[in-house]
Amino acid sequence: MALHLYIGNKNYSSWSMRPWVLMKEAGIPFDETVMRLDYTVPDSHFKKEIVKLNPAGRVPVLVDGDLVIWDSLAIAEYLAEKFPEKALWPTDAKTRARARSVVAEMHSGFSALRTHFGMNIEAQLQHVGPRVLAEQPQVRADLDRIVQMWGELLATYQGPLLFGSFSIADAFYAPVVKRIVTYGLPVPPAITAYIERVQSLKSVAAWTKDALAEHDFLAGNEDYRTSR
Repeated sequence: MALHLYIGNKNYSSWSMRPWVLMKEAGIPFDETVMRLDYTVPDSHFKKEIVKLNPAGRVPVLVDGDLVIWDSLAIAEYLAEKFPEKALWPTDAKTRARARSVVAEMHSGFSALRTHFGMNIEAQLQHVGPRVLAEQPQVRADLDRIVQMWGELLATYQGPLLFGSFSIADAFYAPVVKRIVTYGLPVPPAITAYIERVQSLKSVAAWTKDALAEHDFLAGNEDYRTSR
């Protein structure tokens, strides 16, 4: 029985992007269902349907036979165990521990950046980024930490990706890459080069193409636009 991944709109759902990119890039076959994130409207179809799969009421959700896994990190860990030959984590124990640390930091942190810079792949909001960085010191601190982290990892493991070859870490930070592009956030040349490499990954390019093809507008996910 094929794995089945339930996700939200590709334009907006950064949490959904992580396991989708991970599975596509690793060549793990799966079926997918996109659930429109209309959770802010009365009588939301999303709210009614998602709780049938996940009592927490959120995407992504991975179904493997009679097993249901939710939360992007739980899904990633399950896939790493189910497909050890894919080496989704680095094979060296110390490197793997470091990769888990930076993934956990993404999973639980950077709340200011994620709040003020919601993922919106379709939008052109380069005029918003500098203003928010100037007005919100915690957003600036989050971006500085990401730049510092990425720069250190790229230098330590010699690229082209955070731990050399593709891993769960790159999948988890792919939505941040899309945010930096959407909002025109200033980063050093080495980080710009990493962003370009991530965007050129087949999985990220495919997600981006799908996001641009949605042509949807969900006001609950739009902080800076009133229409498409």
